[in-house]
Amino acid sequence: MFLFKYCKSVTIYRMMEERIVIKAKLIFGFLIVIYTSITCPFAADTVSANQTVRYNETIISAQESFELGFFRPGKSMNFYVGIWYKNLPNKTVVWVANRNTPLTHTSGELTLTLQGALVIRDATNGHVVWSSANSSTTSVKKPIGQLLDTGNFIIYEEGEGISQEDPKWQSFDFMTDTLLPGMKFGWNLIKGIDRHFTSCKSVDDPAAGNFTSRIDISGYPEVILRDGQEILFRSGPWNGLSFSGTPNLKPNQYFNFTFVLNEKEIYYQYNLIQTSVITRLVLSPSGRPERLLWSESKQEWSFYDAPETDACDQYALCGPFGSCNIQNSPACSCLKGFEPRSPHQWRNIDWSQGCRHSIPLDCDPAEGFNKYSNLKLPDTRESWYNQTMTLVECEKMCKSNCSCTAYTNTNISGTGSGCLLWFGPLMDIKTYAENGDTLYIRVSASELGNVSNKRTRRGPLQFTGTPEHEQENDPENKSDDEDLELPLLGLSTLVTATNNFSVDNKLGEGGFGPVYKGVLEDGQEIAVKRLAQTSTQGLHEFKNEVISISKLQHRNLVKLLGCCIERAEKMLIYEYMPNKGLDSFIFDRSQSKLLDWPTRYHIIIGIARGLLYLHQDSRLRIIHRDLKVSNILLDKDMNPKISDFGMARSFGGNQIEANTNRVVGTYGYMAPEYAGDGTFSIKTDVYSFGVLVLEIVCGEKNRGFTHKEHGHNLIGHAWGLHKEGTSLELVAKCLGESIDAPQVLRSIHVGLLCVQRHPEDRPTMTSVIHMLGSEGSLPSPKEPGFYFGESTQGFYEGSYEASSTNELSITTLNGR
Repeated sequence: MFLFKYCKSVTIYRMMEERIVIKAKLIFGFLIVIYTSITCPFAADTVSANQTVRYNETIISAQESFELGFFRPGKSMNFYVGIWYKNLPNKTVVWVANRNTPLTHTSGELTLTLQGALVIRDATNGHVVWSSANSSTTSVKKPIGQLLDTGNFIIYEEGEGISQEDPKWQSFDFMTDTLLPGMKFGWNLIKGIDRHFTSCKSVDDPAAGNFTSRIDISGYPEVILRDGQEILFRSGPWNGLSFSGTPNLKPNQYFNFTFVLNEKEIYYQYNLIQTSVITRLVLSPSGRPERLLWSESKQEWSFYDAPETDACDQYALCGPFGSCNIQNSPACSCLKGFEPRSPHQWRNIDWSQGCRHSIPLDCDPAEGFNKYSNLKLPDTRESWYNQTMTLVECEKMCKSNCSCTAYTNTNISGTGSGCLLWFGPLMDIKTYAENGDTLYIRVSASELGNVSNKRTRRGPLQFTGTPEHEQENDPENKSDDEDLELPLLGLSTLVTATNNFSVDNKLGEGGFGPVYKGVLEDGQEIAVKRLAQTSTQGLHEFKNEVISISKLQHRNLVKLLGCCIERAEKMLIYEYMPNKGLDSFIFDRSQSKLLDWPTRYHIIIGIARGLLYLHQDSRLRIIHRDLKVSNILLDKDMNPKISDFGMARSFGGNQIEANTNRVVGTYGYMAPEYAGDGTFSIKTDVYSFGVLVLEIVCGEKNRGFTHKEHGHNLIGHAWGLHKEGTSLELVAKCLGESIDAPQVLRSIHVGLLCVQRHPEDRPTMTSVIHMLGSEGSLPSPKEPGFYFGESTQGFYEGSYEASSTNELSITTLNGR
């Protein structure tokens, strides 16, 4: 009995002991799960020889900008060693070590060896998964590994410091799919290192994809994007300012950039101007290079720009000696002096055969070169260059070699320098409206200077002898002759196209004269603006419009196709806008219902972008001076296009303001300083834009609007509602539920900022676009100019009331 009780008590004790052990194991296992799910910093920012970083440990750069460690991308079950932004959500990875040799479990170890190699091992079997020694043969005696705040991981020798430009090894030399500020994209010719992008297979798989982007140095260096071996896109050569085929790469507020070409290195690099900005250039899994900016307010990456802008960026779309212009239909055409190699295929929109010389070359000493402007330079893989020769020396060298087909400067900055020669067919040329490069192409003697067109003739358009009554000693009127190259259409062609200027073809009439719809023989629809004999405008405005707009090209500007000067006729030919003017919609009760708020907001943004181009990005700074609703035309997709440049003025250099005795424009849109003193600047157009915004929101004209309760005009009414916090009362009733209230309020607020009384208080169009597209706080607008209300300080008591009630542009001569 005693033995039984003893055995029973021992059994109970053992059962209790086993339960304790089981619980302890469960608790320990739970702690292990928690521990392995937490990423722990390994050290501040360095790793020494034989130190190991494991799955749950990371290295963090000194200012905690970047982090290095093991990670698992997206839905993948594999594990990699990479570098990512430390403080951004969703772990944006910028570099991957073992992208093609992943681990399948968490038992990985990252070690810096005594020889200075970074090694990833599988701890379960000791096998090396990846090693930096494969990409660097340099041995290091006392190696230190350090993660820098640039996102670069470097290996250097202890005692040498980290400030050296050339560490023993660095991750920046072995890019994945991302180019960070400070990275060198290109070649180290001494070490034979080719730094290039390779896309990832997908967001879940960082393995090398099909797309690569690298600087090709077989000829004059240029960036080439490939899908496998097939060329998709070419940047064009560096011209001293940017790559010839990447017009979006221009000075900006976020970063600067440079291109280095010498006997040691060939690379492109960009660096931040604003260090608080986070930006990266990435080659997406779909093969598209994109520059992204981190939006702190949205907590996401926002698209900034891409080198590819349209279908003409497709490599060699138009074949040899063909040129692609996205503004044309069809986009491909043969260069001057060339003809389709296969006319049948060309007519069937197959341009692959390209073009050939209209008159074949035979190495005749009389052969020479035609000058072609505003081009993306051809493929340079079959080219030769010298960076010290002059353009004259370059021409001489090309002419002396019968195989040389074209030449130009390598550097267009300043007066130009260097020599670039092409041999063989010229491939992948694109034509821009402006700011393209100049190319001199070899042609036969009989083709030199020969310009022909089956429908139009193109030649120097001369303006002379401005009438005395239009000069008035105004500095705007230049006595020098102006020579322009512009398509000239014959009067008979336009008579046929417009059905003899039939009333049925009449689209409208402005201060210049009537505008007619026309259809050319090839079916192209055009708008013909005909100077009326009774017009308040004349040769000066005609000349000014041609000069101002002939070389401008922007999706939000109406395109000038040509002109006609024959007998007593002066006519301008534009692209046809099927939806006519914006005024025919917003000021018409039935038509206004067709413009919901998203469409109106799209129109506001489009006008702003067009003005920004005129003020900042065009060849010359252009002040429109007659911006109004009726001068905003709408294409078939309701995209706005600014028109009527008869009153425009262009500035060169750093000029930002001018005065005139000849005040032109339309009352209701004219800024106080312009109507009163004749002073105009880009801020004059900003004022007009502000009026436009308020009219688009309200659906009422500023001029002629009088509120029944307080007598304010539209600007004064909007100002009063804003002060009371009831701006939504300004919105046109027909917009109904289509409005986006925050967007509408922001638009009204920006409009009031634009119509402030003093020019210096008004924003630039750059700021306007930023304010319209952001969600941040806006400055409070000050009292506007030109409004009726309790204070009349902003109202100029001049000829405002005396002008006619229609919206024809006016010209006023103010004595001074």
